[in-house]
Amino acid sequence: MVSSPNNKFSKGKFISHPTAIVDPKATLGENVEIGPYTVIGPHVRVGPRTKIGAHCVLEGSTTIGADCQIFTGAVIGSIPQDLKYAGEKSELVIGDRNRIREYVTLNPGTKGGGGKTIIGSDCLLMAYAHVAHDCLIGDRVIIANSAALAGHILVEDGAVVGGLVGIHQFVRVGTLAIIGGCSRVVQDIPPYSTCVGYPTKVFGLNNEGLRRAGISKETKEQLRQAFRILFQSGLSMPHALEKVAQDVNHCREVDHLLNFIRQSTRGVCRA
Repeated sequence: MVSSPNNKFSKGKFISHPTAIVDPKATLGENVEIGPYTVIGPHVRVGPRTKIGAHCVLEGSTTIGADCQIFTGAVIGSIPQDLKYAGEKSELVIGDRNRIREYVTLNPGTKGGGGKTIIGSDCLLMAYAHVAHDCLIGDRVIIANSAALAGHILVEDGAVVGGLVGIHQFVRVGTLAIIGGCSRVVQDIPPYSTCVGYPTKVFGLNNEGLRRAGISKETKEQLRQAFRILFQSGLSMPHALEKVAQDVNHCREVDHLLNFIRQSTRGVCRA
């Protein structure tokens, strides 16, 4: 998640197109670049070397880390699309080295969700993606074109959300999971899984994601055994959890999978 030293956001020399409107109270780091017709509000902080394209709007109490790329038309930090929002102070915090593509919309938090939306580092948010109020997005997350995340959603590190996916409020998406395009997600997505459908179902491990993350063959086999019991045995989830705990050799990934399911309040997707 985001962890930025305060000195990162000291004011520096930035490069701005003459048509851009930058409030003098905004804090822009060294070598920030601002494209034509972009508008930046007074409470925005941008880390060094971040590049902001044309026709973008950055407003609200928004913090953006270093070395990010923000493309044409992105709207970052506009007030939450929540009828309960009453103008209270809230924040949007974005980490380092993120790529935020064309017309992405990102909203800050609300009082009911802790007042903060957080996006980690090294993420890719593709064109027209939307992240609503009070979401917590981990590191190395990919959100594909036109995917929409409602409020209060947790997306753990390395997860992939496919294009045109809609995710219900308060859903959690587990580490290194992948959700296929056009899916409707109303329950939690288990870590390390491949899920797709309307509604979404589990189809097995995310083998390609595990390979790219450098997960060992031994760990993948332990996860495979756990998945067979949890999602293919026909056992109720409480009994399946007990059986995995007893029959499968434990490792950090299996323990995370079991704890993720145990902590679910909406239930998890199954086969």
